[in-house]
Amino acid sequence: PRLLSQFFFADERVTRVVAEINRLDAELDPQQYLLLLNQLHLSQARRGGHGDTALLAVIERIMEECIPTQRHSRDYLVKFPEELLVGNLGNHMLFAAEGLLAGTFLEVEEAEGAQLRPRARNLLGSLELLRAVLREQSLSQPGSYPEPVRDALIQFDRLFAEFELSYVSSLVAVKSPEEIYRQQEIIVLFCETVERALRLGYLTQEMIDGYEPLLMFTIPRLAIISGLLIYPEGPLSLERSPEQMSQVFSPFYHLLQRISELLRVLSAEELCLLERSLCAAE
Repeated sequence: PRLLSQFFFADERVTRVVAEINRLDAELDPQQYLLLLNQLHLSQARRGGHGDTALLAVIERIMEECIPTQRHSRDYLVKFPEELLVGNLGNHMLFAAEGLLAGTFLEVEEAEGAQLRPRARNLLGSLELLRAVLREQSLSQPGSYPEPVRDALIQFDRLFAEFELSYVSSLVAVKSPEEIYRQQEIIVLFCETVERALRLGYLTQEMIDGYEPLLMFTIPRLAIISGLLIYPEGPLSLERSPEQMSQVFSPFYHLLQRISELLRVLSAEELCLLERSLCAAE
């Protein structure tokens, strides 16, 4: 059950593939090199019979146990597109670093790859050092984490985060602080909308607690009305230009203007009837 013991066996699997890579000339046989890199990727992501025993997963658990308060900030993850956060991003980062260092990775432009290569070299060098330190510790005292182990963990965690942010930023347009703030505004709008709908009896707490599927349509509809009438200075403010609005709503700027004009001629009774109708319609 000791994490350092789990690391030893995970490291053994990766070591076998790395040994094959080191015996190969990447320039003479780039296809075989990429094949072995893929095998390395799989061995790092491999799952065992007693939970996740992938090398990176074990190292992650060791860091959480050994340096929980000294981890490098991962706040930048909120800037990444949501689809990137679904898969195993960590394993892909090491795979990308190996490819960049060999000059055979085609996912980034040549100029960007040249800028990323030093970070990839530092990251992989740090990983090799960390593996050596953890392996030695697993063979001597697998139940403790002396200072050299802690230092190696802190360095790897920092270099990994720096490479991850730089690499993903070279591939996709990461969200700006302004866009993140706009998304937070939308979250607040939706929360205020739900609170108001509960107060007026449009929704019930039982519907929310039971994850009523109709809410997927109802809450956004009510949020549009709330954003245009109840909270006009919020994320749906038409005083802003389309470029200043969140990307969620900016394509519908002119439609929102028309909806706002129609809503402003409704009486309180007509608005209530409209909102109740939106709660019932699919």
